[in-house]
Amino acid sequence: MAEVSNSKLLQIDAGILNTNACVVIVRTEWNAAIVDELEKGCLTVFEREGVKNVKVITVPGAFEIPFGIKSFWDANKYKDDRPHAFIALGCVLRGDTPHFEYVCRGVTDGITQLNLSLPVPTIFGILTVDTDQQAQERIGGKHGHKGEEAAITALKMISITHSFKNHY
Repeated sequence: MAEVSNSKLLQIDAGILNTNACVVIVRTEWNAAIVDELEKGCLTVFEREGVKNVKVITVPGAFEIPFGIKSFWDANKYKDDRPHAFIALGCVLRGDTPHFEYVCRGVTDGITQLNLSLPVPTIFGILTVDTDQQAQERIGGKHGHKGEEAAITALKMISITHSFKNHY
């Protein structure tokens, strides 16, 4: 089982942070109580690290996240405050039908395509869980806080992208 305690993800080197970065969170309406907590985790990290330009866009469900991100990018890519990273937040709970697999595959493939086609990273903050208890364990429980982890990942990816432009 992957656990954040087995990584250096939560270690933030203050020298890498770009507090002028624009981060866009694209979140779902489905499973709002869980997604609200994921969003709060992201916002807590950004506030702590001094990142002020954070926008939140809400789409109906996880399947719509890639379209929301691509549409937002297309509408803002030439603006001075264009996004430096996107964070996709959602929670897909397994049900009694194959719908779970289709939604999870669709959003995963969509985010992968965004990471290959956009010049900025899209962070995968989608919980794909069997039960509500598993979701709860990932918003501050024994598996950490996946919203906080997504925000930290976004900051690190912004730094990596910036380093490519300046050093290579």
